[in-house]
Amino acid sequence: MNAIAIYNGLTEGRNRFVRVDELCRRAAEKGTLPSNEALAAEARLPLKEKKGLEKAQGEFLAEILADPAAGTHLCHAMLLPHPASKQKLAEFDRGSELRMDGAHLRRDGKAAVLTMRNPRHLNAEDETTLEGMEIAVDVALLDPKTEVCVLRGDFVEHPKYAGRRLFGAGINLTHLYQGKIRYLWYLIRDLGFVNKLYRGVAFENESPEKASVEKIWIAALEGFAIGGHCQILLTIDHTLAAEDAYLTLPARKEGIIPGAANLRLPRFVGDRIARQAILAERRIDCASPEGRMLCDQIIPSKDMDQAIHVTVEKLTGSGVVSAAGNRRAFRAGQEPLELFRRYMAVYAREQAHCHLSPALVANLEKNWNAANRS
Repeated sequence: MNAIAIYNGLTEGRNRFVRVDELCRRAAEKGTLPSNEALAAEARLPLKEKKGLEKAQGEFLAEILADPAAGTHLCHAMLLPHPASKQKLAEFDRGSELRMDGAHLRRDGKAAVLTMRNPRHLNAEDETTLEGMEIAVDVALLDPKTEVCVLRGDFVEHPKYAGRRLFGAGINLTHLYQGKIRYLWYLIRDLGFVNKLYRGVAFENESPEKASVEKIWIAALEGFAIGGHCQILLTIDHTLAAEDAYLTLPARKEGIIPGAANLRLPRFVGDRIARQAILAERRIDCASPEGRMLCDQIIPSKDMDQAIHVTVEKLTGSGVVSAAGNRRAFRAGQEPLELFRRYMAVYAREQAHCHLSPALVANLEKNWNAANRS
């Protein structure tokens, strides 16, 4: 399979942007990847019964991302607004509020407040939350009436945490075990809304390195940020953490790669602690010395609403004209798009093998009791 030639053909010589999921669908129609009918049949199976057809998607995307020209073009495509975002932006402009599966967005003064929602599953991420989150991130960034964005978790239904907000429990492990999360979910997520939190929304006619629509992001971390929600924090500009909150990256115990955490976490806490967190499941309490490397302010839980208000006012008091420029300047030294592209090439291949490994099924049964959850 010559993935680069196929990519160039499907994108008209890289003159057309095509998202990851659409790219794989079109490649399947041309016989390059397993058929859409075969993938649909496989999607109905629990994880332990899947044949591994999606591994071909991983190899295909890894080869594309490993190529400087094609890989950069694909990263650019995923930083463009979601196809549904234009309509949702118009709705938000009229009503100052959007309710979607997985996300709620409202305008509060100078801030666009995005609440991550999956209350039945401790605000975990899955196929039901993915599209709503990306559209909400797009709209929050593109909204001309706000200057900064706030990200927090919703109140959850679990009796153990009744009446509490939780930032989020990472990937929905029950849905993962049941086979309800496809391999492409990881790529759509990490090339899409998570990278938009970090890089902003791109324009078609300019490199994302040179121009994008960006705002400062403030996170309100309550309860915990597990797995994917910890990964999200690594893209945030200012994190407010409740004094009893904590972070973990239990992907090793699950059997998957924690998004771009391997790339980003060492910048915050150094290589040793990053390896301990990712390879040995080290818990990081926000109020600990290591936690303060990841969080900007540690506050009592009851004061979170006020802390958000004060932080928004502080960050917008003198205007945010230079915010985008300063964010791009940080990225130039820390994580240029070229570095991210090379990382994602490795991630695309390795995550495909992890996602479809018998070891993942065994880990979920052993560490999550997944076979007995509904």
